[in-house]
Amino acid sequence: MRVWPFQSSARDLNGVHGAPPEGFAVIEDLLRRNVEDIFQVERQEVRGATFAWGGALLVEPARALSLLEPRFKPFGYTPFLGRQGDRAWIRAVPLAEVGGGAKSTTNLIMFALTVLSTLAAGSLVNGSLPFVTFNPFLQPAHLLDGVPFAFTLLAILATHEFGHYFTARYHGASVSLPFFIPAPPPIFLFGTLGAVIRMRSPVRDRNSLFDIAVAGPLAGLVVAVPALLLGLAWSRVGMVLPEHTGLTFGDSILMRGLTWVVFGSIPPGMDVFVHPVALAGWVGLFVTALNLFPVGQLDGGRIAYALFGTWHRQISIATFVGLMALGVLFHSANWIVFAGLLLLLMGFHHAPPLDDLTPLSRRRYVLGVFCLILLVLLIPPVPIR
Repeated sequence: MRVWPFQSSARDLNGVHGAPPEGFAVIEDLLRRNVEDIFQVERQEVRGATFAWGGALLVEPARALSLLEPRFKPFGYTPFLGRQGDRAWIRAVPLAEVGGGAKSTTNLIMFALTVLSTLAAGSLVNGSLPFVTFNPFLQPAHLLDGVPFAFTLLAILATHEFGHYFTARYHGASVSLPFFIPAPPPIFLFGTLGAVIRMRSPVRDRNSLFDIAVAGPLAGLVVAVPALLLGLAWSRVGMVLPEHTGLTFGDSILMRGLTWVVFGSIPPGMDVFVHPVALAGWVGLFVTALNLFPVGQLDGGRIAYALFGTWHRQISIATFVGLMALGVLFHSANWIVFAGLLLLLMGFHHAPPLDDLTPLSRRRYVLGVFCLILLVLLIPPVPIR
């Protein structure tokens, strides 16, 4: 169980131990006076410049947060509502007010570079390798061979990230424009490592957190699935020669289902040789699966926090172990590398929303369970061989 992080320099109402400096004591007294009409204080705690009060709310959590925010703001503090044990807690954290968004120059440069890298990847899919079979500076028109792949993949990624972006803006959270991440092929097969947005402020409650998290994967699938069906219609079934040494892209349950819809049963010794649009659709499904893993601050991790709250860390650790087991079971280094990157770059932590007391709505809970089922449908046991 996650421990609410204000357990040092504790003091009960019946006695004070390690009292804060005089300046902080004045601020604490002023903040507490703004709490007492909506909260029955039973315990006070201080950790550095952070103050916390444990007890019982006298109003609904959402109402309490709406009242406390304008009261705390003049002192430079932000209220967080949570629970530890049998007590509700109000935590006053000194957070600077989020200013306006930064200039979008970096976003545009990274997007332009990603366009070039995905065009190069797309031309590679069509059999042309920049700087090997052609010089892109002398023959830039050859890069246009990569348009079907690049356009489809960027459309899926952009729809995914702007799903997050517009939902976050709707809920009043400060968020950056998407940062597209270029990656040079053939070192990175698809020409990109995806795209990310930065959350500049805490989300309001679990419902807002869930909406922001789930909007990206579902929006991306709205583009990825039709693109995949269209690309499969342009693909062909052919015989796999015994000496064939090309790349094989693994099938998830959903991918197998969509392939069956277009081609029916594939005879033994045959396989689908996919059109670049279909390959981009496959990448879209794979990226969605990666994002839906309930770990850390991935989309699936945010969904897991909204669903299960304090169990988030345990779920993240269990997912990490499951990824390692998946790699060992199917002899796939893909999953072991992905699990290692998650551990090194992200970890298992997730920051709480401002209101961690208001429960997730029933409709969102059902949709969250569906997303976990969707993850199973999207996972290819061996992504690339």
